[in-house]
This record gives sequence, structure tokens and C-alpha cells, in this order.
Amino acid sequence: MKTEIMLADHPVAFLHAVDILRNGGVLAFPTDTVYGIAAYPFEETMVERLYVAKGRNSTKAIAILIGNMSDLKQIVKEMSPLALTLSKHFWPGPLTLVLSGQESLPKNLSANKTIGVRMPNHPTALSLLKQAGPLAVTSANISGKGNTNSAHEVLEQLGGKIHLILDGGVTPGGIPSTVVDCTGIEPVILREGPINLEAIRAVF
Repeated sequence: MKTEIMLADHPVAFLHAVDILRNGGVLAFPTDTVYGIAAYPFEETMVERLYVAKGRNSTKAIAILIGNMSDLKQIVKEMSPLALTLSKHFWPGPLTLVLSGQESLPKNLSANKTIGVRMPNHPTALSLLKQAGPLAVTSANISGKGNTNSAHEVLEQLGGKIHLILDGGVTPGGIPSTVVDCTGIEPVILREGPINLEAIRAVF
């Protein structure tokens, strides 16, 4: 497989990207944290291609990124008051909320009945997500290696393993998102990233 690089501001970049995704392909794009690789999240075979590209254990969960709040109904059973408050204050942004997932989601997205969901704060990511719909996304690197912050870094690790890299420049964050379990009454940080516990508690 030859990995294509296309500038995100190319006139047909997003049309091309959506076509690749709809045909079962995997592509990389920048977010407000690091570069991610994406596939459509509603078919198990498409999700599996993310694990293959990364060389990752399929027991590790993959989050879903969205570009519109209306997409949530396809992914989670409900947004708890806790999740609604956090999404209001931190989306778009580097915060992944873990909630009870829709039963129709492929089982290889998560080993349990929860799913991580996030709306990134990056123009390339949001444009892609608004046109493609929700996407299963994980960091664009070989499992166990460093995160990627540019199209060139993605190509170094995943060249020949994915179909397309949307080059949207260097990512501004460089640190993966904070992950918060919202299935209980209180927020529980599963992975601390750009947003710490103090910032989360401050909104309540």
C-alpha cells in the first residue's frame, strides 16, 4: 500500500478523505492534541484495520470523535448531567468522556459496554468530522512508539500501513486528551492530559 499525503486545504481534500473512509480505508489527520488515524466506527472490519495499522492489542479501547453534538445519539445511550456539564465547558477540546455505549457499536471498539467520545478543537479535524460523521480514532503511531505531531512523523511510522495522511501542519497540543469516566456520580480521571482534575472540578 502506498500512503498518500494531501494538504488539508486542498480543494478536494475532504471529499477524497470521505471517499477513502466509505470504502473501508484508514487515514490520518491532525487534532488539537496529536495526529490520529481514523476509520468508520460502525463496522467491525473497518475498526479492525486501526488495530492492524498500529500493531495494537485489540483489547484496548478506541474512542469515537464527533463534529456535531447531534452525532452523540449514534454512540452513547445518554449524556448524563455530569457529561453534559463537562462537554459544555470543554468541547471542542482535549477531553474524552467515557459513557455507556450504544449496543449496536462493534464489540472491538471497547472490551466493555462503555465508549470514549470527544469533539476535538482543530479546524481540519472538525471539517473532516462534519463531512464524514463520527469516526473511530486512535493516535497515529505504532503501538509503543511516540505520538506523532506532523504528517512527516506519521509517514515515518505508518507509511505503507494507511491510505492517506491529511497534512494540517504541526499539532498544537502534542499531549493526548484527558480521559474522564462519566458513568458514575463523580468524574474519575482515567488518563490525565491537558485538562487536569482541578480544572474539571472547577466547573461544578
